[in-house]
Amino acid sequence: MLAYTYIEQGKFELREKPMPEIKDSRDTIVRVTLGSICSSDLHIKHGSVPRAVPGITVGHEMVGVVEKVGADVTAVKPGDRVTVNVETFCGECFFCRRGYVNNCTDPNGGWALGCRIDGGQAEYVRVPYADRGLNRIPDTVSDEQALLVGDVLATGFWAARISEVSEEDTVLIIGAGPTGTCTLLCVLLKKPRRIIVCEKSPERARFVRQRYPEVLVTGPENCKEFVLRNSDHGGADVVLEVAGSEDTFRLAWDCARPNAIVTIVALYDKPQLLPLPDMYGKNLTFKTGGVDGCDCAEILNLIEEGKIDTTPLITHKFPLNEIEEAYRIFENRLDGVIKVAIEGNSFPQFTYLYTH
Repeated sequence: MLAYTYIEQGKFELREKPMPEIKDSRDTIVRVTLGSICSSDLHIKHGSVPRAVPGITVGHEMVGVVEKVGADVTAVKPGDRVTVNVETFCGECFFCRRGYVNNCTDPNGGWALGCRIDGGQAEYVRVPYADRGLNRIPDTVSDEQALLVGDVLATGFWAARISEVSEEDTVLIIGAGPTGTCTLLCVLLKKPRRIIVCEKSPERARFVRQRYPEVLVTGPENCKEFVLRNSDHGGADVVLEVAGSEDTFRLAWDCARPNAIVTIVALYDKPQLLPLPDMYGKNLTFKTGGVDGCDCAEILNLIEEGKIDTTPLITHKFPLNEIEEAYRIFENRLDGVIKVAIEGNSFPQFTYLYTH
């Protein structure tokens, strides 16, 4: 089968690999019908994810059809359309029982797919702990509607949840890329008093203005002044930093009012400075880390009810054998790209199987 593979720092390559097999009774094999490229894939490519293993198939955002199931899998069956969770988690350890699935203590726990084990920019993928990591897609929800559920939409939903957004709040979201826009969609569900999006790209700022006219938009050069003019208590009540650019961490806490919550969603290429003397007295609460992606069933329900729609973010679509071109466009932000979908294998190569 075709699989997009991490060769070494700076190099991915489309290669032929053997079909994945069931290794554990809790595994499934999923035929990938639609996948996507994430900025985290670019972090792997450029060496910003030291735990990424050369030789693995990349990709951690996908939907597909269950082809094989291990003997102990009960939540899905062959033929089910499913979303695949970016996180692998056992559901039983100290952290999983408390909903902190990103920190699952299993050797393959946390972000494993497309990082430490083979991921989904391929025709097929093995998914460990399938009862936890797969969610059935409702019949009325398309692959395109469900594509972002397992990663960037789960991230936005998690970020909005841990940020404790209330209806009285002014919320600042820094970054309007795919994850930033998914975060915006989930913050909108909380119905805060106002939402401000800070985005430096004219195309992405225009996208937000056109799609979400109730949202205020500003650029980073005027962000602090804009927030002060459009907030009630000397800054934003909640700040979600989703950009991960050179100066956005400082911008996040600088735009927050005293006693605000600052949630760091971004993954940075370089260490960030925490200048405690400069922020002394602001009494800020920082929340940060990888997504605890355990809300996918709820997100799918919201999509089915028409309350979340991420399909406008999918601006480009390529077949798997043209994934190099897809990466070129996504990495260089060409042609107004926001999110690229990769079409996988539409037809099964073997009969649906239960493995005992």
